[in-house]
Amino acid sequence: MRVFLLVTASVLLAGCSSTSMPSMDFFKSKPVEVALQLESTPPGATATTSLGPSCKTPCSVSVAASENFSVTYGLAKYQTATVPVTVTTQMGSPPVLDPNPAVAELQPLTPTRKTASKKRAAKPKAAAPDSDDSSPFPPPPPAQ
Repeated sequence: MRVFLLVTASVLLAGCSSTSMPSMDFFKSKPVEVALQLESTPPGATATTSLGPSCKTPCSVSVAASENFSVTYGLAKYQTATVPVTVTTQMGSPPVLDPNPAVAELQPLTPTRKTASKKRAAKPKAAAPDSDDSSPFPPPPPAQ
């Protein structure tokens, strides 16, 4: 009986030691990697997913399809664009990404107009027309 108590106490005390218990992560399933096609108009934009992977369009990236995410497209002299991607999962089938391919049409930046720092030269006033006797109006009074 003493041996049994000694073994039981040793096992219980070993559980309280500084070594950690194994985690139960092996019960969790790993997210399935799914290929996502990325395209842009114009091509050559940098497409970056909110999950991390990025590439230059047109291209394909592999993403862990566990939750919805977004793709942001950027190209010099164009406005950035973001496309949301929805992940649909069904039991027994691989996840489906919508849209796939994810396509963005980038809009060019509108040029900003700079205000002229120089004032425009004043236009010279038109010379007074010669007095014309055919005018229906009387001539102005002489200057004093």
